[in-house]
Amino acid sequence: MKAMVLRAPIDLDRLVTEDRADPGDPGPGEIRVALHGSSLNYHDLGVATGRMPTDDGRIPLADGAGVVEAVGAGVTEFAAGDMVVSCFFPDWQDGTPTVGDFSRTPGDGIDGFAREYVVLPATAFTHAPKGFDAVEAATITTAGLTAWRALIVDGKLKAGDTVLLLGTGGVSIWALQIAKLMGATVAITSSSDEKLERARGLGADFTLNYREQQGWGAAVRDWTGGRGVDHVVEVGGPGTLAQSIDAVRVGGHISLIGVLTGASGEVPTAALMAKQARLQGLIVGSRREQQEFVRALDSGKIRPIVDRRFPLDQLAEAFRYEMAAGHFGKIGVEW
Repeated sequence: MKAMVLRAPIDLDRLVTEDRADPGDPGPGEIRVALHGSSLNYHDLGVATGRMPTDDGRIPLADGAGVVEAVGAGVTEFAAGDMVVSCFFPDWQDGTPTVGDFSRTPGDGIDGFAREYVVLPATAFTHAPKGFDAVEAATITTAGLTAWRALIVDGKLKAGDTVLLLGTGGVSIWALQIAKLMGATVAITSSSDEKLERARGLGADFTLNYREQQGWGAAVRDWTGGRGVDHVVEVGGPGTLAQSIDAVRVGGHISLIGVLTGASGEVPTAALMAKQARLQGLIVGSRREQQEFVRALDSGKIRPIVDRRFPLDQLAEAFRYEMAAGHFGKIGVEW
């Protein structure tokens, strides 16, 4: 079978096509999946560029979706012909977080989904949302489930809440769609007026160009009449956290899910303490949470926004497109 492989010293110029052995038939508890789609994440880019170390010969991509070709003995949840989608943490089935690293994350600690076929435990997948193609389904594994957990699982979002989203990448656009589905009011930031216009088309209630308005945290707070927002989906990290704390209400919730501005930095602890806000780091979610997310998507009221699709053999070009940061929503890979 064809697979995309990272060769040392790892960078995008060393992302090559190789022939790998077919994985064969599924054993007990396993399923064989013909993969047809994936989507790119900031984490995948870190691995593919060598910024996040991985083994020579690693097959990248954490997200994968396709069609079940065969099931092993004892598998009752899936049948041949089912569309399925992978789990970011295949060993975290349910309950509170138990994983703090990426040693078992596909495309990082173990081989990912940039290949034609896999045989894996059935518990490494869930059903795909009804009506989604493989690329659309793959967007829920990392970005979609992260947004769902931040707002619904941990944030307990309810109708009438206010939400601040940073940027217009995959997690933020998923969060915008989820928040509007739940009846929330949403503010979103970007450096692009064109992207802000597209966000308004998806239901954003307040948009702000952070390059034009340096104190955007105060501007968002003013938009709420001085109260502050109930939830912030914080993807920037140390370079944006102070503004997010400024924007959140007393007793509000900040989901820290990204480090686009750096891996470490100062936290304005006095401001955070004064806000009595909950600052919570999170990494994606469990299989049970993904199943709950899929049930919500089965209503058919929202579909993921896929900016552009690349064929599998142009995976390096897809990553370069991601690095240019011009996309809105998710970048897909399909084959």
